[in-house]
Amino acid sequence: MEYMKECRLCPRKCGIDRTVSRGYCGAGDKIIAAKACLHKWEEPCIAYKNGAGTVFFAGCSLHCCFCQNNSISNELFGKEITPEELGEIFLRLEDMGADNIELVTPTHFVPQIISALDRVKSRLTLPVVYNSGGYELKDTIKMLRGYVDIYLPDIKYFSPEISARYSKAPDYFERASEAVLEMISQAGKLAYNSEGGLLSGTVIRHLVLPGCRHDSMEVMKWIGENTSPEDVLVSIMNQYTPFDFVPEVFPELKRRVTKMEYNSVVRYASDLGINGFTQEKSSASDKYVPDFDLSGIN
Repeated sequence: MEYMKECRLCPRKCGIDRTVSRGYCGAGDKIIAAKACLHKWEEPCIAYKNGAGTVFFAGCSLHCCFCQNNSISNELFGKEITPEELGEIFLRLEDMGADNIELVTPTHFVPQIISALDRVKSRLTLPVVYNSGGYELKDTIKMLRGYVDIYLPDIKYFSPEISARYSKAPDYFERASEAVLEMISQAGKLAYNSEGGLLSGTVIRHLVLPGCRHDSMEVMKWIGENTSPEDVLVSIMNQYTPFDFVPEVFPELKRRVTKMEYNSVVRYASDLGINGFTQEKSSASDKYVPDFDLSGIN
């Protein structure tokens, strides 16, 4: 596949020939998936009935030091599958009653995913959800026009210093903000079915981090100034969990987010007229991390 020969799919633009080696994301040219299942713990408009038909891909262009999906994003746990097999997984999830097809951390496999969707588009009737860490190239997102119905990106950081420290990506906000505006342009206004399930539109996620509430407020300010509640919902997440694998060089990440930190971000977003979702403090638990056991892939 030509995109794999000198990979420029993500903002890292590592240029590695992924047909013979692995890119910054950790992946070669073969799709690696760790789990396919009905995932009930997404936002209410995404998992509104039986759960999102979620495929978790291995590898990531960000490699955040605190990633709750560390075993697949950084350790690359998963199984190699073909686009044909991925398409069949989509159809199986639909047969299981999935609310949609949700692609989790898909950036580095976009060409293969498009190939899979092309193979089954005449049989697949569900909306497709693109669940991304937000570190995207606008040109890669443009490739997805006509394939993705719902965009579910993070905007993790505003400050280049913070994004450089935790994800080695000082250009994170610049790239994410450009990509999110392209996503909104493609997905259009929020549209729902009769059961409250989202059919199209964009949901922006933001995880509040310990000690970073002012950065979170800057993210909310940008969203308030650059998007419309008719097009975008915002999910302000309270689920940061200080896992043991977080390196000791980040002592500030060894605690949970306080009630004051989280509530101050939520209040600020509300004052800006932002609509969306909040989380209870109980969501900051490892019990919500999926068991990546290759179920649905084998």
